[in-house]
Amino acid sequence: MDFKEKNTLHSIPNYDCLAKNHRELLKRTNKPLEYSNGVYNRYENPVVTAAHVPLNWRYDLNPKTNPLGLERIGINATFNPGSIKWKGKYVLAVRVEGNDRKSFFAMAESPNGVDNFQFWEKPIQLPQTEVPDTNVYDMRLTVHEDGWIYGIFCTERKDMNNPHDTTAAVANAGIVRTKDLLNWERLPDLISTSGQQRNVVLHEEFVNGKYALYTRPQDGFIEVGQGGGIGLGYVKDMTNPVLEDEKIINEKVYHTIYEMKNGLGPAPIKTEEGWLHLAHGVRNTAGGLRYTLYLFMTDLNDISKVIYQPAGYFMAPNYEETVGDVPNVLFCSAWIKDDDGKVYIYYASSDTRTHVAVSTVEKLLDYTKNTPKDQFTSRGSVDTIIKQIEKNNSL
Repeated sequence: MDFKEKNTLHSIPNYDCLAKNHRELLKRTNKPLEYSNGVYNRYENPVVTAAHVPLNWRYDLNPKTNPLGLERIGINATFNPGSIKWKGKYVLAVRVEGNDRKSFFAMAESPNGVDNFQFWEKPIQLPQTEVPDTNVYDMRLTVHEDGWIYGIFCTERKDMNNPHDTTAAVANAGIVRTKDLLNWERLPDLISTSGQQRNVVLHEEFVNGKYALYTRPQDGFIEVGQGGGIGLGYVKDMTNPVLEDEKIINEKVYHTIYEMKNGLGPAPIKTEEGWLHLAHGVRNTAGGLRYTLYLFMTDLNDISKVIYQPAGYFMAPNYEETVGDVPNVLFCSAWIKDDDGKVYIYYASSDTRTHVAVSTVEKLLDYTKNTPKDQFTSRGSVDTIIKQIEKNNSL
């Protein structure tokens, strides 16, 4: 490239304005909202949006081939990331969805976990299996004690049993692993006999010498059918990931926030009192499906045993978060625990953008252990409130 070409490379119309606005977005500081319920603090700005995606992914910056300065590759949304603390940075494996409806993964990092997220140079070129993925999304990252970082994600393909139905799909758990977040080894997809699998999450420790995976078996691509609930199964060898001994450990329940379906979010956090889990629950409404988040804990030595589960949701969409591609949805597949006990919860709203809320292990344990459990009836809820009133009146 000669000197003249270098000087004209970024001379497409409006480039300077685009670049200025992009720089300002990436450098924008983020502050916690004034109101807090004491359990967590939401932050006022989303941390990753479609506008954060680098300009050179979206624009042809050569004025010879793009003389009008038009966007060539549109980005629709950035949501449902996985997460990891990596070399002192807060790193998200973001689900980036293009205007073409195809999702892919790209790494974005922040120095402080709440703002200044910037994408790495290029998105991940995911290795393929013999049957290529049509679409991939919602990767959970787990640093396993075997020394690998695993990424488990949903791989979607056409349902060939319904060749004439262009909406019929099959979902399964795709598996990759890495040592550096740059070079990814593709392993076989999860081998399961319990229907379609979405929202599969790897436990960070071996259990009796086996890999433990949290699952969400379901009969169809969208509808859970007779299946559902958060399952737990085991794999002897991740290079031949045959799921064995799967059982449901957290069931759907009528007239709850998880009556239609539920699934685990990120891998659980280990605490001195048990494994802390963040999950999503789904119910149907007149306006469509509503996704909220809830917490529960399992026994430190028996991860199949739920020991605490508060009633209702932990987080639900606020008014602004209800608006987006798929309204009224909160979904979380990422959180990061710092050494000081602070927990960064990266959640997506309405399948459009990624936010952060910050809490601590101490607060999350207190909430999970001491929030009353669901009594599953209106009278039971009132009785729980009366008990609290009477307790407060006795002070």
